[in-house]
Amino acid sequence: MEGDSQPQKVFERHSSLAGCQIIHYRTDVKQQWLLLIGISAQVGDTQTNRVVGAMQLYSVERKVSQPIEGHAAAFAQFTIPGNASPSTLFCFAVRGAQGGKLHVIEVGQPAQGNQPFPKKAADVFFPPEAQNDFPVAMQVGQKYDVIYLITKYGYIHLYDIETATCIYMNRISGDTIFVTAPHDASSGIIGVNRKGQVLSVSVEEDSIVQYITTTLQNPDLALRIASRNNLPGAEELFVRKFNTLFQGGQYSEAAKVAAGAPKGILRTPQTIQRFQQVPAQQGQTSPLLQYFGILLDQGQLNKYESLELCRPVLQQGRKQLLEKWLKEDKLECSEELGDLVKVVDPTLALSVYLRANVPSKVIQCFAETGQTQKIVLYAKKVGYTPDYIFLLRSIMRINPDQGTQFAQMLVKDDEPLADINQIVDVFMESNMVQQCTAFLLEALSKNRPQEGPLQTRLLEMNLMYAPQVADAILGNQMFTHYDRAHIAQLCEKAGLLQRALEHYTDLYDIKRAVVHTHLLNPEWLVNYFGSLSVEDSLECIKAMLQSNIRQNLQVCVQIATKYHEQLTTQALIEIFESFKSFEGLFYFLGSIVNFSQDAEVHFKYIQAACKTGQIKEVERICRESNCYNPERVKNFLKEAKLTDQLPLIIVCDRFDYVHDLVLYLYRNNLQKYIEIYVQKVNPSRLPVVVGGLLDVDCGEDAIKQLILVVRGQFSTDELVAEVEKRNRLKLLLPWLEMRIHEGSVEPATHNALAKIYIDSNNNPERFLRENQYYDSKVVGKYCEKRDPHLACVAYERGHCDFELINVCNENSLFKSEARYLVRRRDPELWAHVLQEDNEYRSQLIDQVVQTALSETQDPEDISVTVKAFMTADLPNELIELLEKIVLDNSMFSDHRNLQNLLILTAIKADRTRVMEYINRLDNYDAPDIANIAISSELYEEAFAIFRKFEVNTSAIQVLIDHINNLDRAYEFAEKCNEPAVWSQLARAQLSNGMVKEAIDSYIKADDPSQYMEVVNVASRCNNWEDLVKYLQMARKKARETFIETELVFAYAMTNRLADLEEFISGPNHAAITQVADRCFDNKMYEAAKLLYNNVSNFARLAITLVHLGEYQGAVDSARKANSTKTWKEVCFACVDNEEFRLAQMCGLHIVVHADELEELINYYQDRGYFEELISLLEAALGLERAHMGIFTELAILYSKYKPGKMREHLELFWSRVNIPKVLRAADQAHLWAELVFLYDKYEEFDNAIITMMNHPTDAWKESHFKDVVTKVANIELYYKALQFYLDYKPLLLNDLLLVLTPRMDHTRAVTFFRKVGQIPLVKPYLRAVQNNNNKAINEALNNLLIEEEDYQGLRASIDAFDNFDNIALAQRLEKHELIEFRRIGAYLYKGNNRWKQSVDLCKKDRLFKDAMLYASESRNIDIAEELIAWFLEDKNYECFAASLFQCYDLLRPDVILELSWRHNIMDFAMPYMIQVMREYTSKVDKLEQSDAVRSEEEQKATDKPLVFSEPQLMLTAGPSSMPGIPGQMYGPGMYPVTGSYPGAMPGYMPM
Repeated sequence: MEGDSQPQKVFERHSSLAGCQIIHYRTDVKQQWLLLIGISAQVGDTQTNRVVGAMQLYSVERKVSQPIEGHAAAFAQFTIPGNASPSTLFCFAVRGAQGGKLHVIEVGQPAQGNQPFPKKAADVFFPPEAQNDFPVAMQVGQKYDVIYLITKYGYIHLYDIETATCIYMNRISGDTIFVTAPHDASSGIIGVNRKGQVLSVSVEEDSIVQYITTTLQNPDLALRIASRNNLPGAEELFVRKFNTLFQGGQYSEAAKVAAGAPKGILRTPQTIQRFQQVPAQQGQTSPLLQYFGILLDQGQLNKYESLELCRPVLQQGRKQLLEKWLKEDKLECSEELGDLVKVVDPTLALSVYLRANVPSKVIQCFAETGQTQKIVLYAKKVGYTPDYIFLLRSIMRINPDQGTQFAQMLVKDDEPLADINQIVDVFMESNMVQQCTAFLLEALSKNRPQEGPLQTRLLEMNLMYAPQVADAILGNQMFTHYDRAHIAQLCEKAGLLQRALEHYTDLYDIKRAVVHTHLLNPEWLVNYFGSLSVEDSLECIKAMLQSNIRQNLQVCVQIATKYHEQLTTQALIEIFESFKSFEGLFYFLGSIVNFSQDAEVHFKYIQAACKTGQIKEVERICRESNCYNPERVKNFLKEAKLTDQLPLIIVCDRFDYVHDLVLYLYRNNLQKYIEIYVQKVNPSRLPVVVGGLLDVDCGEDAIKQLILVVRGQFSTDELVAEVEKRNRLKLLLPWLEMRIHEGSVEPATHNALAKIYIDSNNNPERFLRENQYYDSKVVGKYCEKRDPHLACVAYERGHCDFELINVCNENSLFKSEARYLVRRRDPELWAHVLQEDNEYRSQLIDQVVQTALSETQDPEDISVTVKAFMTADLPNELIELLEKIVLDNSMFSDHRNLQNLLILTAIKADRTRVMEYINRLDNYDAPDIANIAISSELYEEAFAIFRKFEVNTSAIQVLIDHINNLDRAYEFAEKCNEPAVWSQLARAQLSNGMVKEAIDSYIKADDPSQYMEVVNVASRCNNWEDLVKYLQMARKKARETFIETELVFAYAMTNRLADLEEFISGPNHAAITQVADRCFDNKMYEAAKLLYNNVSNFARLAITLVHLGEYQGAVDSARKANSTKTWKEVCFACVDNEEFRLAQMCGLHIVVHADELEELINYYQDRGYFEELISLLEAALGLERAHMGIFTELAILYSKYKPGKMREHLELFWSRVNIPKVLRAADQAHLWAELVFLYDKYEEFDNAIITMMNHPTDAWKESHFKDVVTKVANIELYYKALQFYLDYKPLLLNDLLLVLTPRMDHTRAVTFFRKVGQIPLVKPYLRAVQNNNNKAINEALNNLLIEEEDYQGLRASIDAFDNFDNIALAQRLEKHELIEFRRIGAYLYKGNNRWKQSVDLCKKDRLFKDAMLYASESRNIDIAEELIAWFLEDKNYECFAASLFQCYDLLRPDVILELSWRHNIMDFAMPYMIQVMREYTSKVDKLEQSDAVRSEEEQKATDKPLVFSEPQLMLTAGPSSMPGIPGQMYGPGMYPVTGSYPGAMPGYMPM
């Protein structure tokens, strides 16, 4: 299944699996065979249960199923020897009534060319004590081709898959292993048992073959497994079998044994020599070829085999066979093989060298075969550094193009592989400039500073031989670190002036080259100046102009234009002027003038344009530029005397020099330019021109003619002003009258005409009143000094208010001003004239009162005037004004607003007149006036107004709120006798605390509207009797809930319980619960009881009954209420009154709520009722809703008050308590045994161990401690436990150590015991764990055995476990007083190849046998001869003779003969000499025989042709298909190696 795909049904379950528990589902690797495994229980005849296994095997290809009896099964892939493809095997085990069986069969058809796998079956042994055991799992170890079979009782069976032979069986777990899986890391299996232990089973490859050989006594199986899986341990078996077969002439079988021997133990040069020595039989394949054929079939040949096979093949020219073997990876490549092949095919040799990893030869082949591009890559890959320069020279001689590519590869990386200078020398040796250039361009592309000389060399060679290439290189700006000065000179010599200038830094050199502009690109030259300094640039421009101004002027102008900001415009102007080049100056400034704001630039440009006759450009600049100095330009143009005065006219017109222009033109008789100016250039400047002409005394006729010609395209005001300044205004009269006659309405024209009429007194007032077009302000201002009356006329006509007022004030025209103000009706204007700082205000007011208002009949005029006086805050004047209007029987006497205004003004200004005005006037707004009077604190006047107009409620309100006289108010209310008046009086009385009087007033008013306020005040003052009366009245008027609620509470407060009970029994809207709560809060419990009972509020009723002491009733009510809060309150009340029985009844309903439990417990504990609390919680344990909190809190209470009962409680209910909370309580109560119990249950094994060690008297138990300590997470506790046992129970220490062994660091443990000096105490532990072969364990136990003088135990320990410091122990034992220990020391020296020390120690202790044995084993001639000499010195001739036998192969016969002769002991040496003589004669005989055989073979070789007569050498076909090849594969000069039989022993002859 992949992703979110759904499972697909493959096959139906077979009926034989009905009722089975499915335990496994297996498939083969190709998922063509599927297996379902199940088990079921079956009751037999003997009434013993047996587990039956059922399996269903399904073929995906054929879509059929087969039921099989079996318990465990697995699929495996196994390759039968001789088969090309693996076979799919089905392995299954079954435990039936007759016993157990293991079956291995092949499923499906064998692959094409495969031999079928023979079916195997083997018995599965089950021990007598495991009669009901059966297989539960099976896994296949593919690496070793073994079957792992697991049974229910924890037994493992190991079977060889090929033969179904049982290799090993043992019990690995006391519990059922319920799951297994392959373990790839160990090539074994991994399983988990019911205890959660993870078990791993694997094959120890170094021991399995030896085990099969020695323990199982099955050498065939050992050979098979060792050969099949390439495992060690059967070397002797293979060697023995090979020798047997070889000596028996079964060379083919011997070859197979040699080829199949594990670890290649027989694939040696000696084996090849032995096969070479065997002569080939006529018509049969030689044994050597058979050997090589078998090796080729099985895999790769080693180095020696490859050489011996390839040598004759290459001699026969069969190179294709060699290529085939290399392709199939059949040969082990070596340098020697490559050298052999290179003579025939260098390319094939390269392949061999590559496989053999011979870098020098590989690179040499690359160079010789032209594969230069691979040399560097290969050298880097293998980390080899050849002589690249030598290689480069070699390649250059063969192929220069490849040499160039190779050179580029050498410098491709950041760190070149060879010196670039040397590489360049190689190129230049062959005068290869072009290739060298290409190489250097590539090599120097990074432009590093250290490459400067190379860059210079590159440019230099190209400037000398190919300047255009050098120009391109410099143009690309690839390099920056070369010698620039030297390159510059070379560039100039080569005619590359542009490149020379780019590199020159000296000004003299630059000036010398830069003047040749015809040889330089102008655009480049302009850009080049950007790289020069300001001073150098100016000098170069001067040099260019001085050299050839005609040729260089254009370039100089371009340079000046582009860099004028850096070179400064002033400096450039000076240069051009110094050469009098106005043309250059014109073009230069023309390019920048449009972007420059420098006045000097613009002036110089105008000047240069004038010099070069560019008048149109002068006009343009004068018209468009805003940057030049107009005064300077004007003066220059005057002095220039241009034929066209238009530039001067433009300047003067733009910058207001028109007067000067007119004077200049008039005095120079250029009047036509004046007409041109005012007609075509700027007609609007006519007034200034006219003024100028008047100043030069031009004739009036000419001026009038000029004005008429222009015709109104100018400002009349300006013209009038210019003429008026010169007192020539009448000059314009005909023109003005003509303009008016033409219908002109222009104010300026009419203003001018008005001024002329005023000055000439030509009926001006009529003109001013009737003319509609003049500007009143202008004309009025003109008239102020001439005739103020006319000014007033003009200002009034134009509503020029402030100008008119100023004229009237200055000329005392107050009457006119007053009339104007009244008619104007402008409040702002009134405010201005009525300001206090107006010195003319009093005169103006008098004229307003006396004259202006008397004359007017318009009410609006009066209204605006009165408002203005009010706004100006002039009350006295306003009163005077209003009295004149209202009281003097004018037409405005009955005007309501004026009467209101008069009274209000009096209120504000003169309060003494207010009462008079109130009584005299009748047409005013009484309520509004009264309210204003109240706000002004005129309360009696306000009361008088309300009483006059019979507004009684407002009148009494004034008496109450402002006069504050409730007695007058009561008298006024009795006089009026109105309900509204009584209501207002009642509210006032209520506010003043007159509750009884207020309630009486409310009753008289029959007003219940303020019932809330009355209730609040009466409640505060406790006037409950009066409140009852009021509420009874109010209830008649309104059946409000609040009224009835307060009436009920008032009944309660007056203790009228009968009336209360009667009221609540009838229909009502009272909030009974609210009243009940208030009664409860006021401790009126009897009334509250009636009320709560009425509304069935049993929760509050219960509390009320508690307060009344009726506890039983309270409990009954709480039961009806069934509320946790009620239960708590009743319970707490019962506790306070020591009614514990009732309290427990309530508490049982509380404790079932976990949130309330803590509060209940605290309540009991705070009052010291511990026994009662414990009794309550004990009773609660049996409740159906009992929760963890109850059990927890009871445990805590036990810990505090009854510790003896805590252990029993925990043992019964530990799973239902909050263990962490109880842990804290037990810790605080120092209940250590209970604390350990809880830690154990909570799986805090570390804390449990710590507690037991800290408090052993109470908490420690041996079995419990050992059980818990194995589960701790912190291994440090192991070592604390060891110290604890040493201190507390030292005799039980070894039992603890055995328990801790699986996880203990034994080295640390030994270090600990050594430190405390208790190693002897833990000897049993050391013995038990010595199997781990730990160094510290071994050394500690060895030291202990030495101290105990147990040499036999020490020798056994040393032989069995070798992980210790051998030399140190040997040195210690060497000095031991007992000889057996010194003997062990010599044994240790021998085991560490210290033969001389070992033999010396034996000689010292006269251990002759050991000395001879160690000398023989040392294989050292000197030691053996030294021992012989020592025996002779000691005259121990018997030992001398024994040594000759023991050390036979180490002793030299001549030395022995000499020693025997010198010591006259020839008899002792004679057996040795006889043996030596026999051995030497045998060797001579064998040499003679070998020489004869060799001579015979050489004779045969000379008679045989060099090429075999057989058509092909089919080595790869194997011995069975290979035709016989006569003779052996030796050519001329090739001989087999002869020698003695490799296994010869002294005294034995080879067969």
